[in-house]
Amino acid sequence: MALIKSISGIRGTIGGGAGEGLGGVDVVKFTAAYAEFIRRHNSGASRIVVGRDARISGEMVNHLVTGALMSMGFDVVNIGLATTPTTELAVTGLGADGGIIITASHNPVQWNALKLLNSRGEFLSDAEGKEVIAIAEAEDFRFAEVFGLGREYRDDTWAMRHIEMVKSLPLVDCEAIAEAGFTVAVDAVNSVGGVVIPKLLRELGVKDVIELNCEPTGKFAHTPEPIPENLTQISGMMKEGVADVGFVVDPDVDRLAIVMENGEMFVEEYTLVAVADYVLSKTPGSTVSNLSSSRALRDVTVGHGCEYSAAAVGEVNVVTKMKETGAVIGGEGNGGVIYPELHYGRDALVGVALFLTLLAKSGKKVSELKAGYPRYAIAKNKIQLTPDIDVDAILEAVKEKFSNETITDIDGVKIDFPDSWVHLRKSNTEPIIRIYSEAETMEKADRLAAEIKDVIASL
Repeated sequence: MALIKSISGIRGTIGGGAGEGLGGVDVVKFTAAYAEFIRRHNSGASRIVVGRDARISGEMVNHLVTGALMSMGFDVVNIGLATTPTTELAVTGLGADGGIIITASHNPVQWNALKLLNSRGEFLSDAEGKEVIAIAEAEDFRFAEVFGLGREYRDDTWAMRHIEMVKSLPLVDCEAIAEAGFTVAVDAVNSVGGVVIPKLLRELGVKDVIELNCEPTGKFAHTPEPIPENLTQISGMMKEGVADVGFVVDPDVDRLAIVMENGEMFVEEYTLVAVADYVLSKTPGSTVSNLSSSRALRDVTVGHGCEYSAAAVGEVNVVTKMKETGAVIGGEGNGGVIYPELHYGRDALVGVALFLTLLAKSGKKVSELKAGYPRYAIAKNKIQLTPDIDVDAILEAVKEKFSNETITDIDGVKIDFPDSWVHLRKSNTEPIIRIYSEAETMEKADRLAAEIKDVIASL
């Protein structure tokens, strides 16, 4: 069993004893602590939005979260099956005091999580998240008396509202998309994206949609993280020439991977690169991605005569840097596109609409678009953590060994070489150390990762 409390929320495996995983007691405790946090920071706070993905444990956790919030005296607007970005938009659209998204994102089926939002529909900061955890650990919250209990309201309109907001973006051209006559394949891993993404595509003007794993049963058809090794099904289908482009989303639809018409991966790192290239061509400005994202975004940004900045890993860190720099587009190399024209959250719906507009206006195949971007290859490795591993000591040793290179340590350790880089950091969502390395070829990236693994093994 596992329970992880981090900047990404409260995440754990379902079941076990209290404190061992994300069991019923833990869900109620952390939900109550979040409600107490909201009350302390917003006098008169009374309403929280709750949405969930389609994973098997979602309905059970939803009952616990909703009941806990009502017992703390909050009214709950339950928007049901909803993507993470949809829930974020509902918070601001309803003028709510916060929101909870019940989703473990890309984690396997046995996991679930509470993602915690502020009144701006954005994730809590690291300091705010730690305050919630402290309140929970001290059980420093009080439940409402009988006449102060909250009520639950249902509102299932937000998926369509989200789609309409995306369609209304100035850089989304539904007419161009419709005229292009695309056939689009979708793999939504049997979660909420199976409802939302096909509906979005048809609203954008796509008449031919091939739906793969689009039943929101929560029984994931493959490992849900949208990375190449998990996408063999849609890749094999695309090789038969059945569609112009394939879109793959994770269970809560904040990450977007693209499959080219020939069945090869566009690579999730290039989702943001392509969308940013289109946005910058129309609205020049600065861009932001995290330290583990491809240099290709920096190169494309500079090519448009604009400035690029890097942030620590984590959506909240990227959003903070985007606000500091006034970025017009940003995100993460895991397929997360953040377009502040709509909201400050990773949003696969926005990614789909902007990419299809780019594809339609370019008149090119997806593979031809990809060929026009800087060529890099990223190797994504990980080391499983055990209680006896001293992560801080490992990172310090790596810094010492490569002290002659450019080092960034705002989030783990990133080592920049003239033609490559490697980034080591402890995951916020899994008990692992992530090792990302990028070079001109996958062979060089793998070799760099292997060198770092050897250094760690020697410790």
